[in-house]
Parts: sequence; structure tokens; C-alpha cells
Amino acid sequence: MPLLRTTRSLRTTVLAGLLLAGTALVPMASATATPLYKDSRASVADRVTDLMARMTLDDKVGQMTEGERGAATPAQSAAARLGSILSGGGSTPTPNTPAGWADMIDAYQRAATSTGLGIPIVYGSDTVHGHNNVYGATVFPHNIGLGAANDPQLVKQIGAITADESAATGVKWGFAPCLCVARDDRWGRTYESYGEVPANAVANSVIIEGLQGASLSNTTSIMATAKHFIGDGGTTGGVDQGNTQISLDELRKIHLPPFQAAVAHGVGSVMISFNSWNGVKDHGNKFLITDLLKGELGFSGYVISDWNGIDQIDGQPGFTAAEVSQAVNAGMDMVMVPNDYLKFISTLKAEVGNGHVPMSRIDDANRRILTKKFELGLFEHPYTDRSLQQDFGSAAHHAVARQAVRESQVLLKNEGVLPLAKQNNKIFVAGKNANDMGNQAGGWTLTWQGQSGTRVIPGTTILDGIKAGAGKGTVVTYDRAGNGINSGYKVAVAVVGETPYAEGQGDRPNGLGLDAEDVALIAKLKASGVPLVVVTVSGRPLDIAAQLPSARGLVAAWLPGSEGAGVADVLYGDYNPTGKLSFTWPKSSSQEPINVGDGKQGLFPYGFGLSYSRRR
Repeated sequence: MPLLRTTRSLRTTVLAGLLLAGTALVPMASATATPLYKDSRASVADRVTDLMARMTLDDKVGQMTEGERGAATPAQSAAARLGSILSGGGSTPTPNTPAGWADMIDAYQRAATSTGLGIPIVYGSDTVHGHNNVYGATVFPHNIGLGAANDPQLVKQIGAITADESAATGVKWGFAPCLCVARDDRWGRTYESYGEVPANAVANSVIIEGLQGASLSNTTSIMATAKHFIGDGGTTGGVDQGNTQISLDELRKIHLPPFQAAVAHGVGSVMISFNSWNGVKDHGNKFLITDLLKGELGFSGYVISDWNGIDQIDGQPGFTAAEVSQAVNAGMDMVMVPNDYLKFISTLKAEVGNGHVPMSRIDDANRRILTKKFELGLFEHPYTDRSLQQDFGSAAHHAVARQAVRESQVLLKNEGVLPLAKQNNKIFVAGKNANDMGNQAGGWTLTWQGQSGTRVIPGTTILDGIKAGAGKGTVVTYDRAGNGINSGYKVAVAVVGETPYAEGQGDRPNGLGLDAEDVALIAKLKASGVPLVVVTVSGRPLDIAAQLPSARGLVAAWLPGSEGAGVADVLYGDYNPTGKLSFTWPKSSSQEPINVGDGKQGLFPYGFGLSYSRRR
């Protein structure tokens, strides 16, 4: 075999010459050697670089794509190389239990890690006020209540509990906190805002540290998402997904500070908002995403779109190649395309192929995404730590939620009727929100829009709390419509307000007044001559000026979540109310928008809140 001998001889001569010349030789890696990206001892940056060198365009575009569990099975997700799967509001496995979630998410991870490179997915879910999609999770007050509580350290603790319960199900990425600054109470997401001034959201952005823990790699940590960037709370007329028509100076002054704080807290991801800024959709705005967020604020995590958000860039349904390239070039790193993920993948690949999206942008997005996956420890621990499930919805977690409810109550009026006497009292309780867990929890509870129902989730209703707090000789009677009240009662408590909603369906452009049932109830209880306390359960200040003279006491309970007994704790004086309004309470809906500093005189000013001079 002279040819083989000649080849070997030539190779030996060349190698010998290189050695004599002092050239360093690096031995070829063994085919069975562990790739650097799988070495947990290597730096995250080196692991990302090594992994990306092994990835095809299919792999990279897949990492930039997030599909919904209802549209992508584990096998389909793995075949498409999807970087993430999410559960939309109410999208849950059967059974809807921590174990059911863990089984589902682990199935996605098994499929993902069995592919060529074995890149795990990161599973995302809304964690708006606790792990709110899962039955049995601890459901905390919505942000509007936490803003009134003004206790950032408690909010940080809430974040840690939410992370613990989320991680127990396999969810390692939470779509929270919402750091919007709601400037018009007619907006259906007002309850997701901590307050009408940026300082409220800035102070409570510490929830990010609770969610993410000391390190993302901790078992009980999840990655937080600051949302929605930017200006969603400032749309004209409070229209959801509308147009925020303000100057850059006002955008910086009102809506940017909470995101600046989020970046300082090390938030892992940022979600872009549906709204437009002066006519241009945020999802395609390179100045906002690349220049302002990534450049000026120095955000180093990854940017995720909102649900089908790229579809809206040109104002027409569905997404086009132009919208895909505009969004990605604007700085979008991962795109939430719940159902059309295959179309998105093929479209983005074509846009790269024809030069409309540079490979450098694809690589930047992948570096950001993969960095967070390594930091989360997903490559070493892709599966659910089921030992965490023992604390899911625990009594200790519910105790923190109850404390949050107590602190969020705002006493707005008290003409000697509060606190309620616990001994030898006769209390009449009425109203559609007195004994309804679904109403007091609000939207984003099990489902997207939420749902009414006495026992929708585990916990205590406000009526439960009033009954449980009653002492010796006290009788508590309940009738939703107020039937049966008479002068023999010493006090009446009407629990009124809103029923559940989320964005879009929650917009109230035609006013914030009480519904006919509530108005009739207050009139009936007033006519009995029994001293009346009104408790509002709502996601925003309501137009109640006409009913205020009928009440000797008024308490804003917001949307307290699973622990209605915390409201009763304040009504009885077991906890002296400390909550302060983080929103100006209007005299009428016609004042909207009304915000501190705009010269308008509200019914109750921003920062208002009474306490008891005496306690029983």
C-alpha cells in the first residue's frame, strides 16, 4: 500500500517540522469527551460560547421561539428546538396540581434534553399574585393592595414564596412583576400597578430579589420578568394596548424609573408592552428596546415579546416577514408565538437567509437566552425538585398572605363605627363580595379573566373572617341582598365592588360607578337605620361619592386574594389599619385621569389613610 505509506510519511515529516519550529500542538478532542458547555465547572460565558459554536441556525432560531403547551406537545417542542414553553392564563395540566405540573414540565424537559445538543427548555407562567394558575397556590393581594401596604420587605417575602411554589411545579420563569405606572383608573390592568407614581413601583420592584433569590441557580429561585416595557399605564383614555401619547421626557420621568430599578435588581428578563408610543408599537421600536433598555439601562438579560405581540406591529392580524424582522432587529430576543411557532421559525430563518436579519442579532439573542439558562442551572437540574411541594400552599405561606391583606386595607371613613366590637355584638353582613373567593381574588386566578365562586380557591372569604373573629355573645347574619335586616342589628357591613376581569375586558371607559345590585343594597341597608360600614372589593378606586353619605365607615379592601380573614382582622381592630392610598380616589369618573400633582381635587387624596384612635 505505497499510497498509505507515503501519506503517513508525509504527515510524520510535517509534524516533525512543526515541532522543530516550536509550534504548539493541541491534541484533537476525543469523540467521547464531555463538551465544555456541559462542564458545570466552566464559566457561563465559556459554556455559552462553546454551545453556540455547535448550534445550527435551526437550533438558534428555535431558542428564540416560545410556544404554548396547548399547541406544542413535548415531542413537537423538541422537534422544533423550542427554547421555551409557556402556560397562558388558565392553561393547565390535568390534574391541576403541583404533581400534575411537574409531570407535564418534566416531560418537556425529557424531550428537549434528548435532542442532539440537549438544550433544556425554560418553562414560563404568569405569577401575577402568587403561582396563580395552580389550584391550591397561595394567592396574594394584587399589586394595587401591595402598593397601599407600602411594605417592600413584605413584598420581597411574597416574591420568595411565589418562587418557592412555582419551582415546586417545575416553572422556573415567572411573568412578573408588572411595573406599570397606571395613570388612568379606567384601564383594566390598574390593579396590576403598585400606584400612580413611579416611586410605588420602584419601591416594590424588590420583589425581583425575592423571586430570583441570592442566585438564580438556587432550587427555590425562578427568573423574574419586568413588564410591560414601556408606557402601558399611560395610554390615552386608559385603553388597554392603546397609544401612549407623551413626550420622551415624560416617558423617562413616569414610566422608566421602575425598569431602571428592575435592572439594578438584576432582573433576568423584560417583557415588551402591547401599547404604542406616539403611534409606534413598542414591539417594533428599536429605540425603546435596544437603545433605551439594553443600551442606556444596561439590561443584559433577554427580552421577550407579549402574547402574539409581533402580530400588532403593522395593525393587521397575523404576523408578516416584515414584522418578524422589525421585531428581532429592534432587539426582541425571544418571541412568544403561542400557536404559530413553526411559521415563525420558518419566517425568521428566511429573513436571516435573505439578509434582512443579521446573524449577529441572532447570536446576540442566543447568548442572552442561553446565559440565563445556564445561570438557572437548567443544564445540571432540568427536572422539578418535588421535595418543594411539601410547602406548596402551606399554612406559613397563607399567614404571610393574610398579613399582606391586613397591611393593604385603607380606612377611608370612620364615624365611630369601627372597629367592630367582637363581644356582644349583632352584625349583619351583605353584598356579592362578602362570601365569594373568586370575586375577592380577581383576575389572573386559575384563569386569565378570573371567575366568581364562593370556593373557587382554598382560603377564607371576608364573611368567613367576620364569623371566625366574632367573640362571646356576638351573632353574625349574612344575606347577599340584605334581606332580613332590622333595627335589632348594631352594625351592617356591605361588601360591594367589582367582579373578576383582566386586561381588555376590564377596561371601563363609561365610568367607575357601583353596579345596580350594590347601589340597591346600600340604599336598603341605609333605610334600616342600622349604622353601615361599606367595604369595597375592587381593582381600582370606584365612583362612590353618591353612596358615601350613607356609610359611617368605608374601607378599601382592593383584591385581597385567598385570605379574606385579613380584611376582618382590620374591621375588628385586631390590626390597626396602616394602608395608604397609592392612587388618588376621584370624586367622579369624569375626573379621570386624575393623579397627584395635576391640580385636581379628588374625593380622597393620594397617600390618604386613617387609623383607629382606639382598639377593641
